[in-house]
Amino acid sequence: MRLLSVASEVYPLVKTGGLADVAGALPAALAQEGVVTTTLVPGYPAVLAAIEGERLHAYPDLAGGPATLVRAKAANLDLIVLDAPHLFERPGNPYLGFDGEDWPDNAHRFGAFARAAADLGSGRVDGLVFDVLQLHDWQAGLAAAYLHYDPPARRPGVVATIHNLAFQGVFPAWLLGPLGLPAEAFALDGIEYYGQISFLKAALIFADRITTVSPTYATEIMSEAGGMGLHGLLAGRGEVVSGILNGIDTEVWNPATDPALAVTFDAADLDRRAANKAALQRVFGLDEDPGAFLIGSVGRLTEQKGMDLLPPLMPELIAGGAQFAMLGSGEAGLEAAFADLAAAHPGAVGVRIGYDEALAHAIEGGVDAFVMPSRFEPCGLTQMYALRYGAVPIVARVGGLADTVIDASPYALAQGVATGFHFAPGSDASLRAALARAMAMFAAEPKAWARLQRNGMATDVSWASAARQYAALFAAITPPPFSA
Repeated sequence: MRLLSVASEVYPLVKTGGLADVAGALPAALAQEGVVTTTLVPGYPAVLAAIEGERLHAYPDLAGGPATLVRAKAANLDLIVLDAPHLFERPGNPYLGFDGEDWPDNAHRFGAFARAAADLGSGRVDGLVFDVLQLHDWQAGLAAAYLHYDPPARRPGVVATIHNLAFQGVFPAWLLGPLGLPAEAFALDGIEYYGQISFLKAALIFADRITTVSPTYATEIMSEAGGMGLHGLLAGRGEVVSGILNGIDTEVWNPATDPALAVTFDAADLDRRAANKAALQRVFGLDEDPGAFLIGSVGRLTEQKGMDLLPPLMPELIAGGAQFAMLGSGEAGLEAAFADLAAAHPGAVGVRIGYDEALAHAIEGGVDAFVMPSRFEPCGLTQMYALRYGAVPIVARVGGLADTVIDASPYALAQGVATGFHFAPGSDASLRAALARAMAMFAAEPKAWARLQRNGMATDVSWASAARQYAALFAAITPPPFSA
């Protein structure tokens, strides 16, 4: 089976979030299930710098300039790169300018990307045939519309994968013509969306199957509270919606071999984690106290991630013996709030604004607990890294967080299966209570705490299960081969 994975970012070439991790790790797992994956990715500078390839197809004019499809291999991935300098040769973030605002031509950029995906899926690029297209998020979504309104002789199966429903690729309706779509597409059963057009809606309405990145999130997005304006469409197509829990790359994220850690370790020698905790305390300028309850966080500083809940709680946690190490960036107000917190509590709070992959690994391998207070979370990957690295997750009971972390309830503790702590999303009182439960166990019940750590490290967070589910789904929608 031949899969074209259409992703606007792929680790380790370019990454802004979890989509890149999925696009980078899933192909190897799918190969074990007999699925041969090629990944289509835009030709950002970082991607082009990492590849040497052969020209596959030339576009004299694609969204206002010449473009080339380049076939290449990099980071053990089979790639097709859309090299379009007028669209993608820009420094920094793939989606945002230096002012933090969306590039004003994003509709043209990712419309062209989707057009290339549809051409590849249609068999219009010589020598290539794909059985299934997997369209990741809105940036790839318009490919489903191109395939619908200009159907090829053999249309591939189409899967729309939602990593985050909040990002819907909404643009003015007048762009329909410039994007090469017919007027009939501007309709309720087309890509019209509250008077505008939505790239994500195109994928959701024309795909054969819709997947999300966790079972709980699949349920949430079909409700009015979680559907973000698309719940009616999703509920109406509920029979083709499913949640397949993400995995992580267990070779990249392996505490027994991770070069980013001061000391490697596994579940049989948890005592070795203490050296990583001490090293992390030094990196963040924290007091080197093995008895301090060191809480970590890595990610975007946004209200969606619930990060606004943490600064007000920190002073009382610090007074109770906690420390906090945070790596992330996002909303200016939250960046300032955490910087102020660090300034007010030297030796107890360390903050790094930005992102550093090695430091993210060091945090997972050195903190006692890892907090994720998301108001919604389609899947989440950092809590799975935490499980893998023996950092006990303290998570909101939402989306993939609820699916991956088993709350330390009396029953779960008695059964010996607990791996972390849950709290109600958006509730500072519930978060405070969960943190208090965790601190109390850490201080008074070291054996119970170590059991949580070992349970977490024994959790299967690999891609194997997800790959089996995806392979079965792809097989169900693979079209018959071309007739002779």
